[in-house]
Amino acid sequence: MEKSIFSRIMDKEIPARFEYEDDRVIVIHDIAPKAKVHLLIIPRKPIPTLMDAKEEDLPLIAHIHKVAQHLAEKLKLDGFRLVNNCGKSAGQEVFHIHYHFMAGFQE
Repeated sequence: MEKSIFSRIMDKEIPARFEYEDDRVIVIHDIAPKAKVHLLIIPRKPIPTLMDAKEEDLPLIAHIHKVAQHLAEKLKLDGFRLVNNCGKSAGQEVFHIHYHFMAGFQE
């Protein structure tokens, strides 16, 4: 199976602008932002879609939400949008789960 672009970023094969990382996730800036703040929260574990997540992955999914909370505090945001596209028909382009963290739609 070919590595996803996100796995290649984690392996430092492709450069990216990192905002945060820990032992379970990385957070990078989206290369085609749709909002003033547009980050991608990506788990290090390569799960193709949210439908492929197992019971054992639930702590990781919860951690992603805690990272979103941390990012909002760090960036001094009073709100944000967290989006996961699940499957091709929902607009998922990279089949390695990731969440779009977006903010700054209105000033």
